[in-house]
Amino acid sequence: MSNTIPNTMTAALLTGHGGLDKLEYRHDVATPSPKANEVLIKVSAAGINNTDINTRIAWYSKSVTTATDSGATAGFDDANADDSSWTGEAIKFPRIQGADVCGVIVAVGDKVSSERIGERVMIRSIMQTYTEFRPFEC
Repeated sequence: MSNTIPNTMTAALLTGHGGLDKLEYRHDVATPSPKANEVLIKVSAAGINNTDINTRIAWYSKSVTTATDSGATAGFDDANADDSSWTGEAIKFPRIQGADVCGVIVAVGDKVSSERIGERVMIRSIMQTYTEFRPFEC
């Protein structure tokens, strides 16, 4: 494995609430640097789940009162962008979705052991605390 991390990466960016037209597949997204207690993962596989779709279409907004399938393609015109996230707060765009990933740690931030570099990991995006890390095969 190369220790060189490229300055840019490929990503599907969500540019706003709405339909599939709000997704941009790009090869020039700046590669992030991990902050304290964070790791940078080179993604091997990613999945899109219902939370990703519901976030894109703004279904979490309190102003939306219909089922997700009614806005799955085009989004909801009546959604309030100020409360359109799962937490009830506004979302900052652009953003990268698809937190269900597996891959390899390629860099670590402060307070993370450099021994973790090269470790194969899977993200459990709903976990609030991490008590144990176990490598796995993906």
